[in-house]
Amino acid sequence: MLNVIPDWLKIIYVVFAFCSALFFGVLKSLLIGPVAALILIAGNVGVIIGLFPTHVARTVYTLVKIPIFDAPLKVAIFFSLPVLFALWLGLSIGGSVLVGIGYGFFTPLISSFEAFRQEDESNKFVHSIVDGTSGTIKGSCTVVRDFADLCYHSYPLYLKELRELTPSSDGIRTLRLIHVPACIVVGLLGIIVDVPLYTAIAIIKSPYMLFKGWQRFIHDLISREGPFLETACIPIAGLTILVWPIFVIGSVLLTIVSSIFVGLYGSAVVYQERSFKRGVAYVIAIVAEFDEYTNDWLYLREGSVFPKPKYRKKMVPHEPHMSISGSLRSSEGKHNAFSLHAPGVMVMPTLSSSRSVREVIREVKMVQVWGNLMQSCEIVGKELLDANVITQAELYDWLNAKKGNDSPVVGLGLSCYSFFQNLLRSIKVGSEGLVLLDGLEITQLNRPQDKLFEWFFHPILVIKEQIRAIQLSEGEIKYLEKVILFGTDPQRMESWDNGSIVPEDPVRAAQIQGISRRLLGLTRGASKLPTYRRRYRQVIKNLIIYCAAKEGTGRSMSMRSVASV
Repeated sequence: MLNVIPDWLKIIYVVFAFCSALFFGVLKSLLIGPVAALILIAGNVGVIIGLFPTHVARTVYTLVKIPIFDAPLKVAIFFSLPVLFALWLGLSIGGSVLVGIGYGFFTPLISSFEAFRQEDESNKFVHSIVDGTSGTIKGSCTVVRDFADLCYHSYPLYLKELRELTPSSDGIRTLRLIHVPACIVVGLLGIIVDVPLYTAIAIIKSPYMLFKGWQRFIHDLISREGPFLETACIPIAGLTILVWPIFVIGSVLLTIVSSIFVGLYGSAVVYQERSFKRGVAYVIAIVAEFDEYTNDWLYLREGSVFPKPKYRKKMVPHEPHMSISGSLRSSEGKHNAFSLHAPGVMVMPTLSSSRSVREVIREVKMVQVWGNLMQSCEIVGKELLDANVITQAELYDWLNAKKGNDSPVVGLGLSCYSFFQNLLRSIKVGSEGLVLLDGLEITQLNRPQDKLFEWFFHPILVIKEQIRAIQLSEGEIKYLEKVILFGTDPQRMESWDNGSIVPEDPVRAAQIQGISRRLLGLTRGASKLPTYRRRYRQVIKNLIIYCAAKEGTGRSMSMRSVASV
């Protein structure tokens, strides 16, 4: 509708929409923000303090039992644990306070501006008033729930996996006692040197970041590019201009916090290189790398004024560096794409004008992926229930267990089985990415720009190509399904007649077993992510209700008992 009215009316509409959204957003933030922030802060801090003794005990026990470290290395880690625990308490409580305040204030504010991207023109102002009220309070409760799941379930599961590790072909990781003082000294030196220098660089260059961001927005506003391309998106783009200083302050704080871990990593360099000298070289060189990164990002002078000694004999595949990729427009209007590596970076959000906001909105979002995968898992679970492959009692046992992850058939096998069906669907249609239940295809072009998703997406594509390459027959696919679902229960695996064929070739059987282990490993890793457990528990509840409805007896009682869990 806005495309057929005069430009001057568009300008009046945009100004009025912006002022209205700002007024209602600030009003909601002042009313709703304190309540949501209090819930989030009190909940997260309560979880942190309440589980802290358990976390300490489990961590120490795991350090004693872990089989891949020798005694001197365990002693060195043991003496560093108080520092790590103190950092955990300080950063997690401080982070909870900042997240609580930021979430409570900005969520209602942004919701008011997001309302003007609604398709229905008549309800935009209504949504601007209503959106972000009860949803913000519910969201704060959800954040606390997910954080509690992460601390109570995911962290112990990770420690359990560490205790069950077996030494690799390289043998047990050792540490000579002579290197223990060197690790301690370099770690302290890293904090003393890197934290102040990182802080100074971040503070000095923050004005450049502030004005570079404003310059980008103003350029896009004048040329009607980027977030200003569509009229409906201009109000929220205007909000971004106002809150850009807060983004700059947040990037400076992130740099200061990350510099602590960057400095402490000097101890790991000493251990890896077996050299005190190279550890000290790391402490010095890493400042120069950070200075070079920020210079390149902000289009300042090339290089660094700090010395950059070599601290590696050869590159180690697992660097503690944060990889940031993006594109910035040069003064000539071109786009320079690059990938930079620097620990403890000033994170400047990418504001590329080559794509419109609506194109960005059409990208697949992480919430879509989670919802689709959980829906697929529920459908597959109903099929297995109808075939009496899994039972309602198993679902109840997993839901009521204090440690649900210890029930492998429901806790791990069902979700992995469902994920395997998605992979088969993607292979059958010849997709280059991953095809979900509703036909949604995720590729490298439209995948969620989320670090957690990036960790899993490439391994998913790799294992999909491995399954495609070995060209499984229908019987072998059924055998792989059986191994995935009941691999931990040989008796049930033998009793389930699903038409599978056990490969006679031992190499072929080993390939299938290897694929099943990798699939289970990916699923186990995903199960430790935030939001997973909350969503998966809802899937299990829905399956229990489905069983009760199918039987036709005791439905209301079952629904009440499930709701109380």
